[in-house]
Amino acid sequence: MFKKVLFASLLILPSVFMYAQTSPQAMQQPAAAMSDPNAPSMNFDTKDHDFGTIQQDGDGTYLFLFTNNGKEPLVIKEAHGSCGCTVPKWPHDPVNPGQQDTIRVTYDTHNHTGAFQKTVTITSNAKESPVVLSIKGKVNPKPPVPAFPTDPGNNTSGAPFSNNWDSH
Repeated sequence: MFKKVLFASLLILPSVFMYAQTSPQAMQQPAAAMSDPNAPSMNFDTKDHDFGTIQQDGDGTYLFLFTNNGKEPLVIKEAHGSCGCTVPKWPHDPVNPGQQDTIRVTYDTHNHTGAFQKTVTITSNAKESPVVLSIKGKVNPKPPVPAFPTDPGNNTSGAPFSNNWDSH
């Protein structure tokens, strides 16, 4: 008897996990948006941006332009960067059909140097939600500041400025 119960529970357990992953509550939003022919559509001019090389403290901001090509207002529910150094700002008001707007993505060039590749995930009521935007580039560090100022007058050696007061 114990073997039959164990065998039956082993057969039922995978079905419970599969149902939990594919339950109507878990799939409700994407399925509803995909089956609605009037659902908003978030079409970007580009989903990738390469900054190239930026100096530290330089402008690490890019505006991703998109258009709502659907027949209903587009509502962006959330936008989040892959780390704290990548900050998105998005429209909080609905974007009407045919309207354009932007997602502003700023990479922190003040506290980070070197190569970077980051993403921003946009969740909305659009057919193709979520959408992933990506940025990449390289931040060159600022040149070091000399430890001692040099005499702007006749000292061309690059040696620290000396007032020669101690030599008298």
